[in-house]
Amino acid sequence: MTTKAKTVLKTAHKPVRKAPTHKPAHSKAPAVVHAPKVVVKAVVEEKRKAASESRAVGRRKCASARVSISRGNGKITINGKPLNEYLPYFQWQEIVSSPLKMLAKDKDLDVSVKVAGGGKSGQAVAIRHGLTRALAIWNEDFKKTLKTSGFLTRDARVKERKKFGLKRARRAPQWSKR
Repeated sequence: MTTKAKTVLKTAHKPVRKAPTHKPAHSKAPAVVHAPKVVVKAVVEEKRKAASESRAVGRRKCASARVSISRGNGKITINGKPLNEYLPYFQWQEIVSSPLKMLAKDKDLDVSVKVAGGGKSGQAVAIRHGLTRALAIWNEDFKKTLKTSGFLTRDARVKERKKFGLKRARRAPQWSKR
């Protein structure tokens, strides 16, 4: 078989699509001019700075927290409740407020949080992560301090999946010799 015949066989099963010879009159759409993303982001940042508000999302395990900070008197509300009511344990309260205390802004900023998923401990760390990101957006000078303390890094550890033949992720059934 010649190479010409091989190429014909290879292309014979593929459908050939022809370009349309004419365009219908209704297909002409008006030209839409989109603003570059950089300009749009700059406008959003200017509005955010004018409102002196910053927003960010923090995550840990299955918990996700949407955090919003603004100028105020140091009030922290989580899902419409005060911090000490939503997170009753002192350790969780310390985890949430640690970025503010580190920057000495715990009396200057109001924090509003919507959090869902996971348990209370994971939610506390998710709130801290979101709060840290919002602070870094709010003032770029805070970023270095927060980064060295490790608050900007997302804790990526999640529960390992269960494998078949095992009782849990790694726990095997008890083995007996006889």
